[in-house]
Amino acid sequence: MNLLIRQLHVEDLPRFAKMDTGIEDDYILAIFDRLVTGNHHLYGLFIDGELVSTGGYTVYANRYAMLGRLRSDQSLQGRNLSTKLMTFVIEKALQHPGIEWVGANTQEHNIPAQRVLEKLGLTTEITLFNATTNNVTSLQSGSEPWQPIHDLNRKREWIEKTYVQSSAVFPLECYYPFPASPALFSDDHLQNWSFYENHNQTRFFIAKTDQKKYHYLHVVYPWSDLWEQNGLWETVSAAYRTLKKQTGEDTYIWIDLTKEEVNLLPDAHPFALPSPWILYGMNQDDSI
Repeated sequence: MNLLIRQLHVEDLPRFAKMDTGIEDDYILAIFDRLVTGNHHLYGLFIDGELVSTGGYTVYANRYAMLGRLRSDQSLQGRNLSTKLMTFVIEKALQHPGIEWVGANTQEHNIPAQRVLEKLGLTTEITLFNATTNNVTSLQSGSEPWQPIHDLNRKREWIEKTYVQSSAVFPLECYYPFPASPALFSDDHLQNWSFYENHNQTRFFIAKTDQKKYHYLHVVYPWSDLWEQNGLWETVSAAYRTLKKQTGEDTYIWIDLTKEEVNLLPDAHPFALPSPWILYGMNQDDSI
């Protein structure tokens, strides 16, 4: 048996399409060309010339490598192929210039993926629910909306205090949270993200836009008292209405919630709460 692991390229799409992964309408097929170029790196494990397993990573902020696109042919599952491949992928990721952290995000019910990640030495960082809705009227208190923050230094003060100093997990994009570091918060990001602050300047939140299948107003709030903050949801609602007018398409509010925050949700809350995701991670120093 001849086993080979190598980086995949655009011309490998037919080989990937031939794999029997058991996944219907796999999104990778539609964007395969993007996943093998730029900051995306995709690898394949071949047995006797046949592609039987894939996995890779995407580089964020020149510091983080997020693992993903783990697929295996069903006929060969149970032979530790995914572990062999991802061991190789992690080594490649850690060799990438500037990478200081490698992680992966997997749903709570995906026990096989969790076992692979744990074998690879990654540990649990946080569990988050991707809570979505298109109407937060029931959460509003009738209070005045919060004030926008335009000053870049004030934005950075909040980020430093709530995320960077503690390396708290920050959701950079929908589905992509990372342990915070200054690398995540470029001036361009801070200028493009909308910041809002309550009237006594004790709380703030970020509203930024994202698009996966749908358009999202991605709300980031660094405390667990978001159901008690007068004016917060009025502010979120106004920002959402503005975005929806701009997109003219299916648009939702997205906020990442811990289990503690989900347990504090008010009765008859408006959020859809699919299976939570577990973030696993490993620092560069941990791999030595």
